[in-house]
Amino acid sequence: MKRRMINSLLGVVLVMVVVFCVPIALIEKQSIVNAADARVDAQAVRVLGLVESRLAAQEPITGGKFTAQLSEGGYVTIAVPGQPVLEIGTRPEGPVISATESGADGETVTVVQSRSGVDHEIANMLLLLGVVALLAVQAAVALAVWQAKRLARPLVDLAETAERLGSGDPRPRDRRYGVPELDRVAEVLDASAERIARMLSAERRLSADASHQLRTPLTALSMRLEEINTLASEPDTVKEESTIALQQVERLTDVVQRLLTNQRDPRSPTAVVFELDEVVKQQLAEWSPTMRGTGRTLRVEGLRGVRVLGTPGMVAQVLATLIENSLMHGAGTVVVRARPSGRSVVLEVQDEGPGVPAELGNRVFERAVSGRNSTGIGLAVARDLAEADGARLELLSLQPPVFALFLSRSDEPA
Repeated sequence: MKRRMINSLLGVVLVMVVVFCVPIALIEKQSIVNAADARVDAQAVRVLGLVESRLAAQEPITGGKFTAQLSEGGYVTIAVPGQPVLEIGTRPEGPVISATESGADGETVTVVQSRSGVDHEIANMLLLLGVVALLAVQAAVALAVWQAKRLARPLVDLAETAERLGSGDPRPRDRRYGVPELDRVAEVLDASAERIARMLSAERRLSADASHQLRTPLTALSMRLEEINTLASEPDTVKEESTIALQQVERLTDVVQRLLTNQRDPRSPTAVVFELDEVVKQQLAEWSPTMRGTGRTLRVEGLRGVRVLGTPGMVAQVLATLIENSLMHGAGTVVVRARPSGRSVVLEVQDEGPGVPAELGNRVFERAVSGRNSTGIGLAVARDLAEADGARLELLSLQPPVFALFLSRSDEPA
């Protein structure tokens, strides 16, 4: 590109030099020739006037009186009727310029001047024009190189930006170059970089959310399947455990679908009227064995037979996250309590642990914020799931720790 720009600008300058310098050279050459002819004519007129004045005074015509009227290297012939031709000076060799003037009595004066002076003056004029043209070409080359670098540098920069995008570095550079077309390309690349960054962030977030939300349920499911394997001689128990395991699989499927739905369309309407007791019972059945295995208790209190508006899978997942949070960071008995609050139903999870540090407060719902050595993702994902369904997840108390899920109460049949 640089070479093309330099060649293009240099070609334009050469054309301009030819268009302007050639006519100027021809005009100046003709002007120099005309000026030389005029000088020779003027000399001939002066010499003729001197000849006529001497003839009028009847004085002899000699060469000494006319030498002063000639320029250096000039040659003149004077022809007077009845007298021999008078020659003054030495006739120059080579190309000459001559002028002839005639008087009233038939006298004739011819002045001859060498053309070498004229040719020298023309050569100097052409040399000057050549120097000017050469300077113009050099200036054009310097300008073309500077302009090519100035325009090529943004293109190289844009190419590097595009290469960075292709290599997985989506950071926008926010550089502008003062050229509307290049600035437009830079804006498009920056916008693409921002979109790619958002997409990569969403993909990483989805992976982190999915891995975190599926880790504990899959562990519980694996333990339950191991229990089923050890109870092969008790068909009723195997059937009950298998039913619970299938419910866990269905909930995991719902969790994955919910996460994907939130990534694609967070406003997707999925709310239905359902029995809150069913979700609580399901979580009680899933987590009680794990609680017993750690020497702790999971207890349910409060309202019964209440209907709410929402997504069962969302409520189950949020409740599972809160129970798991109490299991990991709390102590003592974990209480799941349902109570009324105006037109809402509040589902609370409380334990007897040390609670949430005061410096964290509601920051526990922020990603990567945790009071212990955990990922800090679970509560953030739980709040996102709740808000996507029109519910609300809050921390009501630091000590003892009380997390509350606010759901819309419904009087419609489930």
